[in-house]
Amino acid sequence: MPNDFNTPIIEEFRANEGRVGGWFEGARLLLLTTTGRKSGRPHTVPLGYLPDGGERVLVIASAAGAHHHPAWYHNLLAEPEVTVEDGAFTYAATATVLSGSERDRLFARAAESDPGWADYQAKTTRVLPVVALTAVPGPPRPNASSMGGALKLIHDAFRRELQVIRDEVARSGSVLGAQLRVNCLTVCQGLQHHHTMEDRAMFPGVQRPGLEPVLDRLRAEHDQIAVLLAQLQEVLGDPGLGKDALAARVGELTAALDRHLDYEEQEIIPLIG
Repeated sequence: MPNDFNTPIIEEFRANEGRVGGWFEGARLLLLTTTGRKSGRPHTVPLGYLPDGGERVLVIASAAGAHHHPAWYHNLLAEPEVTVEDGAFTYAATATVLSGSERDRLFARAAESDPGWADYQAKTTRVLPVVALTAVPGPPRPNASSMGGALKLIHDAFRRELQVIRDEVARSGSVLGAQLRVNCLTVCQGLQHHHTMEDRAMFPGVQRPGLEPVLDRLRAEHDQIAVLLAQLQEVLGDPGLGKDALAARVGELTAALDRHLDYEEQEIIPLIG
């Protein structure tokens, strides 16, 4: 049976391209759909997640510290092929329950970033499982009916993630936490990949008389943003630099990216529909 608490969150998530209010406003949230191990029917739940590089994300089967694993965890043990919705895309993924030192290291990283995970663990004697959701190779399905709509969804996802990172930097102490570093590196990888695909695949297919100066500007801005991304990664790799240096780099990147995305949407979306 559907969970009455989850249903409005799922509906709001899908209606607002991954954005929800209330308790989850500003949080990283995804929808995980598993196959019911008894019913065989799809079972969807909203879950907080942690970035873990470009190929996978992490979820924790906390059940708010309950003494029993949540139903979705039992489902993926029986059938690890799942579906993930992140607001911009829907994609197939493989769920892997992490174990041993890898599980312990990643749970500690999560708890350092958000002590709420440690609070949940303290409520129960069971070890809270950490699950990696790895995207199945192949293009994800954009949650939009047009190319222009898909581009706007992707751009908005980057805008939201950078806002979350700015908030995390503001809350961080003088020493940058491991999860915050991973969050920043993950968005760097995503932006680099996105701009490479635009340069190689999208821009060559966009044609309009007099458009070349627009594309030249967009490519030049990609290069400028690549420099900012490299500088951000240098900050992340220097243990002697703290949150002020990181906040400055994230602020510069966000300002440059906002100008770039706004201009690209203004010029390109009307051409691709």
